[in-house]
Parts: sequence; C-alpha cells; structure tokens
Amino acid sequence: MEYSLCKSSWDEKEIGAIKEVIGSGMYTMGKYVAGYEKKFAQKIGSRYAVMVNSGSSANLIGIASLIYSGRINRGDEVVVPAVSWSTTYFPLSQFGLKLVFVDVDPETFNMDITKLQNVITDKTKLVVAVNLLGNANDFKQLSGICRKENIILMEDNCEAMGAVYDGKQLGTIGILGTFSTFFAHHLCTMEGGMVVTDNQELYEYMLCIRAHGWTRNLPLDSKIHVPCEDPFYEKFNFIVPGFNVRPLDMEGAVGLQQLDKLDDIIVNRRKNAQYIAGCLEDIPGIRLQKEVGQASWYGFGMVLEGVYASKRNNIVAELEEAGIETRPVVAGNFTRNKAIRYIDYSIPYPLDNADKIHNSGFYIGNHPVLINDMIDYYTDVLKKIMKGL
Repeated sequence: MEYSLCKSSWDEKEIGAIKEVIGSGMYTMGKYVAGYEKKFAQKIGSRYAVMVNSGSSANLIGIASLIYSGRINRGDEVVVPAVSWSTTYFPLSQFGLKLVFVDVDPETFNMDITKLQNVITDKTKLVVAVNLLGNANDFKQLSGICRKENIILMEDNCEAMGAVYDGKQLGTIGILGTFSTFFAHHLCTMEGGMVVTDNQELYEYMLCIRAHGWTRNLPLDSKIHVPCEDPFYEKFNFIVPGFNVRPLDMEGAVGLQQLDKLDDIIVNRRKNAQYIAGCLEDIPGIRLQKEVGQASWYGFGMVLEGVYASKRNNIVAELEEAGIETRPVVAGNFTRNKAIRYIDYSIPYPLDNADKIHNSGFYIGNHPVLINDMIDYYTDVLKKIMKGL
C-alpha cells in the first residue's frame, strides 16, 4: 500500500469546465473567475474575494493593499509565528516591513499568545496569524489583543479553508484572509489563490495590484480612483505599483465546480482526523497537533517525544521506504533557513518550541475522501519502526 500526501478531488465536472473555457476561445481572466470569486465570497461569508494565481500571490497583494492604503508603512513591525511557509514572510520583507518572530504553542503549532503579548511595542502595526495545517489560532485572545493595542490582524489561511472558530470561518476574522487552491489543499484549481475582505477600499486596491496597478477593473463608484475625462487614456491608467498575478479563466471554472464539493471534503478530512487521533492514542512517543475550534485538517502534524525526539530522520526515512509520504511541518523554524539573511527581522525571545518542531516534527497527508485503510497502514508501519529503534 502507498500513502500519498493527497488525492485529486477532480472528476468529469472539472474536466468539463476546462473544456467549456477552451471552447469559448477566451482563456485569460474573465467571467468564470468573476463567478468563482462571487461564489467563494458567499461560501466563506465575506463581502469581497479576489482570485490570483497562487496563495503566495494572495499574501503579496494583501500586504501591498495595506501598504498602498496607508494602513501600514515601510519600517513598521509585524509579528509573525516562527513556523510557517516561506511566502507568509517574503511579501512582508519585500514591502520593507520588519518581522518580529515569536515562538509557537507546542501543542497547537500556532502562535503562542503569551509570547506575542511580550513582543508588542509602539512600532507593532500588524500581526499575521497563520492557521497552520488547517488549525485555528486562539482568536478570542488574539483579536482582543489586537483591538486593545490598535494592531491590524491578517490571516494566512492558505492551509485552513473550511475551518471554523467560534462559529466563524477562518480567513474572515482578520481584515484580510488568504487561501491557496494548489494541489493537496482543500480545493484544487491547479494553481490558484484567493484573498477575502469586507473592506471595499482594500478590495479595490487588490484589483489594481493584481493586474499591473491599472484602474481598468475598478468599479464605477470606486473609493480609490476617479476616472479621468479621457476614456481612451483610462484603458492604460496606473495608480499603484502592481504585479501581474492574474489567474486563468480555466482555474476559475474549475473553482466553481470544486466549491460544490467543499462541504463533503471538510467532513471527510475531519473524520480522517478523528480516526487517526484514535489510532495514535496507544503509541507512546508521538503527539498529534492539538485541535482548536473545528479544524479542517490540511494534514496531520505530529512531534516525536522522549527517546524518539532525536530519531525523526530515521523514522521518516523508513516511512518513505514503506510508501508513506512525509514532509516537514511546513518550513519548521523558518529563521533557520538561509533566506533569513535577506530579511529585516528580530527574535526577541528563544524559539524553543519552533526548534522542537523543526528537529522532531513531521506531517503526513490528509485526503478529501475517507482513508481509514491508509491510516491503519501508517499506524502499523509506525509501530514497527518505533519498536525497532
């Protein structure tokens, strides 16, 4: 048996959607992307949604909108968890912000709220909360701190589509929420990402930033731009330094089909999580990521403990040999990556828990369908490996 990171959730509906776009002769961003954005916003419970070519680009245009709207400025400090994906951090650095890394909670893998409180200064203007591997932050405390300190809260929700905290969809708690629809994520549009917000001004900035910085895609009642008198010139009118991170209409068409499957996918992912939690209960030396709220379980993160803590590389090598795919817990302690040399950052306090995850953690995949047989196989192989160490 093999246990892959994920399986495709596509069927003839997604293939048919792609053929429909091909038949139209118009492949670039158009009516299908617009339809997907509208349907996505309604599904998530947000006022606006902007589709881009990746979750990384979603973070990029989200940060850019905060800069261009004047909500944050170059040189401001932004608090980030030490464990996340690289493009949580890179857009912040690329727009001249100083990153302040804080440690994570050893059980939830998300930002340690107590340590967050200790690093806030009068220069702190933004907190980026990462809902790691589909698991919510403690938003009751986190939102309260941000309100009290007048700090903007943004969610990197690229791994947590469909997760819920206190009745609210993750990604809609902060001023912006970003999503990824790359393969192995909850929905798959080939490449793709989304930003959601309730703020019209930020929405309009993102429409410009997504496509060169031009005004062409803005609504007639725009809050950020008054069209010039010459409609010909308005076709190529640029108001902010933008990018070209537009998606293809084929991706939008696929997204429309995928959204209809999201509820079932989340149910299956949660059932798989419940099953693996039961299977791991009687295996000493391994701890599954602790759930906060209703997680959507992108994957199953776990940390080895005790005598097994130093055996991670041996264990994952044997798992891979048995056909079980593994990955680090995202980028581990990101400050230990060489890319950190290009970033303006500080580490006010030791990142002990991030280091433990870096050295002793790994994750295996979750799937959009029930996988009890694969989980049983993983459990049996893991027990044999750990018994033999």
